[in-house]
Amino acid sequence: MDVRDIDALGPGDRQSLFERDAGVEAVREDVRDIVGRVRDEGDVAIREFCREFDGVEVGNLDVTDAAERAHEEVDDDLLDAIRTAADNVREFHERQLPEDWRDDFGDRELGRRFRPLSSVGVYVPGGAAAYPSSALMGIIPAKVAGVDHVVVTTPPAEELNPATLAAIHEAGADAVYSIGGAQAVGAMAYGTETVTPVEKIVGPGNRWVTAAKAEVRGDVEIDFLAGPSEVLVLADETADPAFVAADLLAQAEHDDHASVVAVTADADLADAIVDEVDAQLVERERQETIAAALANDASGVFLARSMSEAVLFAEEYAAEHLSIQAEDDEALLDRIDSAGSVFLGPYTPVAAGDYASGTNHVLPTGGGAKRFGGLSVETFLRSTTVQRLDRDALDGLADTITTLADAEGLTGHAESVRRRFD
Repeated sequence: MDVRDIDALGPGDRQSLFERDAGVEAVREDVRDIVGRVRDEGDVAIREFCREFDGVEVGNLDVTDAAERAHEEVDDDLLDAIRTAADNVREFHERQLPEDWRDDFGDRELGRRFRPLSSVGVYVPGGAAAYPSSALMGIIPAKVAGVDHVVVTTPPAEELNPATLAAIHEAGADAVYSIGGAQAVGAMAYGTETVTPVEKIVGPGNRWVTAAKAEVRGDVEIDFLAGPSEVLVLADETADPAFVAADLLAQAEHDDHASVVAVTADADLADAIVDEVDAQLVERERQETIAAALANDASGVFLARSMSEAVLFAEEYAAEHLSIQAEDDEALLDRIDSAGSVFLGPYTPVAAGDYASGTNHVLPTGGGAKRFGGLSVETFLRSTTVQRLDRDALDGLADTITTLADAEGLTGHAESVRRRFD
């Protein structure tokens, strides 16, 4: 990882940084075939893909009972950690619940009410690492919203990770299936002999999962296309380079395609961050994955000519995780609108939000933070507007309604008002 000057970046460099897709497009055609076979062949295709992609002969796809047993069998320290994190996630998301309301607007009574979806599917990643935290982040907001039936899919293994299963059960999932990758998304979207289809699919995943969500969108709702993890650390001369490097390496260990960035206007700090990354890397267990992520075109340490240029870079990057490690972090935050989740100060590592602070770690990647936010209670709700007019209220609006309806050529609309006064 080298220091690069922002003002020296060419068009190709900027495209890699600001239009990153983390390899999703490269697998779209293969994913289309996988999803199509799951839709047409159901459990037969699922079992074949488990053998082909996961190297596992799956017996019963439904592992709901195994999740309940794991909850009873994991050690007390792990279960306490899961419960503490779950409590914090639940508490934060309960604050997001909107209230139904109805008010008078002059002589009109108008309002809005909120109702949960009936069924959702939550993808919980597995494979190279276990993600009990992702189970909490996907299931708990759905249950807080009032979703009646929450389905979870997680990749199969010779022995499913007990921490993940315990977290799935603690969070309150209603059904758990041992299915991973694009085939899991297809199963939740279209259903199989074992899996009941859902109304919406949420959760993070690798590029295969992300491509599958793009493929089924339209037949089923999705949250958003959340690809491999990202972090951008915006730092000034007061930042500790060891802290910055640790945050970069933490996100890099997720996936070969993860994107990790630090940007600063202090040349000495930039060099120190690179040195710290090199020094700390040799201590990490997932060195191969981390090294691949550090080498990505969308990763690097970038030197700005000023903190204003650094802020503009961070805004354009629109990172999934934005860490601000600077003396006046609040002032910098006020100048940035586009980020999935923000971590202020040297003692707020991204790992706090990943696991236990209470905020959600299912967040937009690839610049998606410019257009939408992360997973929340609202993800699982739909709203309905309500109105009541009495005769006098309708009479007061009649001329406005009929004039506009006639202008649009929708005379039936106008007549539906006039008829009430004939």
